[in-house]
Amino acid sequence: MTTTKDRILLAAEELITANGIAETTIAKIAQKAEVADSLVYQYFKNKQDLLFSVASIKLEEALDLLAEQLEGIKDPESRLRKLIWYGLKYNDLNPGYARILLFECRSNADFYKTEAYRKIRKHAGIMTDILAQGVKDGQFRNDVNMGIIRDAVYGAMDFEAISCIAAGEIEKSRTDLEHLMNLILPMIKVRPDPPERDKRTRILLAAEKIFAAKGYNKAKMIDIAEEAAVSESAIYDYFKNKDDLLLAVPETRLKEHLESIMDSFDVKSPFAKLRRLIRYHFALYMINRDFLKVFLLHNQLNIQFYSSPAYKSYQKYLNILDKVVEEGQNRGDFRQDVSLRVFRNVFIGAFSHMALRWMIVEEGKNNDKMKEIDELIDLLLDAVSTPKKEAEEG
Repeated sequence: MTTTKDRILLAAEELITANGIAETTIAKIAQKAEVADSLVYQYFKNKQDLLFSVASIKLEEALDLLAEQLEGIKDPESRLRKLIWYGLKYNDLNPGYARILLFECRSNADFYKTEAYRKIRKHAGIMTDILAQGVKDGQFRNDVNMGIIRDAVYGAMDFEAISCIAAGEIEKSRTDLEHLMNLILPMIKVRPDPPERDKRTRILLAAEKIFAAKGYNKAKMIDIAEEAAVSESAIYDYFKNKDDLLLAVPETRLKEHLESIMDSFDVKSPFAKLRRLIRYHFALYMINRDFLKVFLLHNQLNIQFYSSPAYKSYQKYLNILDKVVEEGQNRGDFRQDVSLRVFRNVFIGAFSHMALRWMIVEEGKNNDKMKEIDELIDLLLDAVSTPKKEAEEG
């Protein structure tokens, strides 16, 4: 049996979907629900409370349906695929919900303090558990910041929905599932590395970590061996003693820095171009935090933006990214099966989620933003690189 509150929520959902929150009034909602205005206020504090309540109910429904979809699936990769597929499908089947969540709720900073947003966090927790299980089972890498993967996946799903309901680029987002998985899986799946090179690198990284934490004098070779997951005797296959290992750390790092500097001036390298472009994008927006907040909340999450002259300028800007990836494909450095549009959605989605997390959800926390940016760049390069180039770059 439909209750009065249910009728009010349904009326609000229909009107907000059709007209937006700004053009929807309590009086119009009450009229559509066939109740008095005063009755609406018995259930909801104001129009914003009503909006967030609509989102909360739809999110609860999505969580229940996701649990049904995942039931009986044990393999982490299959669970991740199903979660992404169902997220895309749910947005396709419920475009009104997607419009409300993206353009009315997520664009409002107050939304991130609500019960509805806590349900989004619960959904994200399901993905986090899947990724953690994949690491535990040895399917997914243990050296990846899975928080960034989560940002990339949810960001990509957001912009897949925007591609459908606002930009008009595609009719259904779930048809992009394989293109999306072809980018996400190379970021997280375990890949065999040359054993000798891998072991030496692990020892150096472990030494760097132990020296930093304990200092040179208190650091022991056994501690380094345990951190690197090798026997203590294996260290001496590569380094004469602790002094030799200590000096090998800057030698290796400085060599990497030199190669990185040289690569950054190699304008012929698609890897260098893509790295430079992504770093530039972050720097450009992070320098002006006021513009970043306005752009993320009130432009990108504003449906009118996608029919404005500003969006045409933004498309020209994003076309530079497309050209860099396309050049890499033509040179054989990047995979031919990479969808330029879906890669763009993964990148912009990851950027948007990371930036909003830094500014709103984790405001005041001392995040190492440069580290996260570099981690994202490495993951995006993993996503597009051919196996041969991946080995060379790795």
